Amino acid sequence: MRVEGMQNPKDIKIEDYAYELPDERIAKYPLAERDASKLLIYDHGTISHRHFRDLPELLPEGSLLVMNNTRVIQARLHFRKETGALIEVFCLDPAVPHDYVLMFQQTTACTWHCLVGNSKKWKEGVLTREIEVEGKTLTLKAERNTDTQLAGKPGESVITFSWNEAEVTWAQVLDACGELPIPPYLNRKTEASDLKTYQTVYSKVKGSVAAPTAGLHFTPAVLEALDRRGIERAELTLHVGAGTFKPVKSERIEGHEMHSEWIYVPRRVVEQLLQHGGKCTAVGTTSVRTLESLYYIGQKILKNPEATEDDLKVMQWEPYEPSALSPQPSALNSLQAILAWMDRHHTEALHTSTQIIIAPSYQYHIVERMITNFHQPQSTLLLLVSAFVGGDRWKDIYRYALDNDFRFLSYGDSSLLIPS
Repeated sequence: MRVEGMQNPKDIKIEDYAYELPDERIAKYPLAERDASKLLIYDHGTISHRHFRDLPELLPEGSLLVMNNTRVIQARLHFRKETGALIEVFCLDPAVPHDYVLMFQQTTACTWHCLVGNSKKWKEGVLTREIEVEGKTLTLKAERNTDTQLAGKPGESVITFSWNEAEVTWAQVLDACGELPIPPYLNRKTEASDLKTYQTVYSKVKGSVAAPTAGLHFTPAVLEALDRRGIERAELTLHVGAGTFKPVKSERIEGHEMHSEWIYVPRRVVEQLLQHGGKCTAVGTTSVRTLESLYYIGQKILKNPEATEDDLKVMQWEPYEPSALSPQPSALNSLQAILAWMDRHHTEALHTSTQIIIAPSYQYHIVERMITNFHQPQSTLLLLVSAFVGGDRWKDIYRYALDNDFRFLSYGDSSLLIPS
């Protein structure tokens, strides 16, 4: 919801969210001990820092912490043509079946929306490679699918994969021959260590092509300390898409299209939010986008109690459009509407997608504290942080981090943001 008198977010110039980030400040590898990373604390305008292992004592006793339990998949597949050309197929999101859980259970065939590297060398024909899966040798094939009803976004290809072993699942295929996709700004190849360090210790649900990196700092010791302090934890799922690295190329953010991401929110999470007055601490921008999307999903249900899951998709500019509901419902109203919708549909979880963009002038409804890493200049994630702390305060936060030798981006340090 846009506050009266504030700039229309579509008019924001992305150049106003630039800062100088020297390459040496980008962490190419994580620390040996995850929770030894630095933690910047922005508390009602005051900036200081501790270490991430101190997080439990910095959060209110008995508060709610919400985390994204997605797991990064080994989404890059490489094939070599008979001509010698190397073709990379990067799996983005499921096409057939469309459901993530069903997708990883598939045997013999499945279809994905993909990015194809060296695409000019592969116009047609079938790519093949032999792979080993649990002692079995099988042939994996990739073929372009021309079904226009399955087409994804511009630049994406629809690829059908097949393999000649009915006892082998697609999850096993990816684990056997896929490569974990680490962020392009690390400027290095994926290494064996990334298979462990580029996953949160609480990751469970396969589907992301990038990690929810604020969660990379947690260790079993930190989780135990949170439990001892009576801090309740909730887990939801947002599968992070490759669009998270998509640069803003337009002068104004009106010209930037956000990626749509699949979300899964169990009934228990909605109940926990209601028990905590509709407020929580969010771990990472993916959790933030999911939680804030719940407010607008609840609004949709209040307008149309018979809405289907497809009707509940949150579109990019939805928070800034005039609402038919007046007065605006509270976060509790929205969450209660979601629970009632679940009751009517006899479901224990909400499955839908969100394309929400959070930018200055956005009014947060559910997230009152945020744990997040330090983001790239001129990125939508920086806009999200700016909207949370208000005004140009993000500049003070990032200046402090640069002046105090914080490490930036995915494998870097993090911050705890508590706005005034």
